[in-house]
Amino acid sequence: MTGAPATIAVALAAAAGRGVNRLDAQLLLLAALGRSGHARAWLLAHDTDPLPLEAWSAFEQQLARRLAGEPVAYLIGEKEFHGLVLNVDARVLVPRPDTETLVDWALDCIAGRHMPKVLDLGCGSGAIALALAKARHDARIDAVDASADALAVAQANADRLGLAVRFAQGDWLEGAEVDYDLIASNPPYIAIGDPHLEALAHEPHAALVSGADGLDDIRRIVAAAPGHLREDGWLLLEHGHDQAAAVCALLQVAGFAHVQSRNDLAGIARCSGGIWRAVK
Repeated sequence: MTGAPATIAVALAAAAGRGVNRLDAQLLLLAALGRSGHARAWLLAHDTDPLPLEAWSAFEQQLARRLAGEPVAYLIGEKEFHGLVLNVDARVLVPRPDTETLVDWALDCIAGRHMPKVLDLGCGSGAIALALAKARHDARIDAVDASADALAVAQANADRLGLAVRFAQGDWLEGAEVDYDLIASNPPYIAIGDPHLEALAHEPHAALVSGADGLDDIRRIVAAAPGHLREDGWLLLEHGHDQAAAVCALLQVAGFAHVQSRNDLAGIARCSGGIWRAVK
C-alpha cells in the first residue's frame, strides 16, 4: 500500500492482509505512533482516527522487517518479562515467558533464606538476574555472560531499572565465586541442525546452539556447579521441551539430590534442578 491509510483500523487491516499477527501489528503501530505497548485499548478507542503519513511510513517499514522474521521485541526495542520492561536488541536473546518458570522456581528455592547469594549464568539481557533482584532486594545477585555485547545490554537495563546486580564477563563458572545459595541458568540448548533454528535466525546463534544434542553447555554447568554451591544450594536449568529426562539424569549422576522438573504454562517440563549436598 502506498500513501497513508485513512484510519488506524485500515492500517491494522492492511497488516493482517499481509499475514502479520494482530498483536504484533498493534505493538508495531503503537511504536510508530510513539505510544507504549500497553496502549492497545487506545487503538481500539481511536480506530477511526487518521493515521499520520510519517507514522504509516514507519509502520510499513517495521511490517516488512517483521515479515522477514525479525522479532517484534527487536523492532520496538523492548520486551516485558516478569513485570519488568527490558530493553533488548540483536545482541541478546528475546526473553521468553517460559523462562519466568525458572524465575518463579528460583524464588521458591531461596524463600526463607536470609540475604541469599545467587548467580545467573548466561544472563543475556539480564532478565533472570533482574527479576530476582526486583523480588528479593536483600539478595546478592551476580550475573555472568561470555558476550561483552550482552553484558552491555544487561548493565543498561539494571541502571535504568535501578536494580543492583553485579555483572561479569566469563565462560560459565570459570573464575566464579563459591558458596552460592542458588545458580540459575537459561543456557543454549538447541542441537546443531535443529530445524527450529531457521525461525531464530535473527537472534545470536551462540546463545542458542550447544552441540550435537543441545546439551554440551548444560553438561559443563552441571559438572562445575558443585564447586560453587554451598551445602543445600540449588542448581536450576532451563532446557528444551524434550530434554527433561536427559538433564535430570546428568544432575543425578553428578550427585545432586531431590532432582526434579518444573512445567511451564503449557504444561511442558521446561526446567530441571536439584540440591547439592556434599555431605551424604
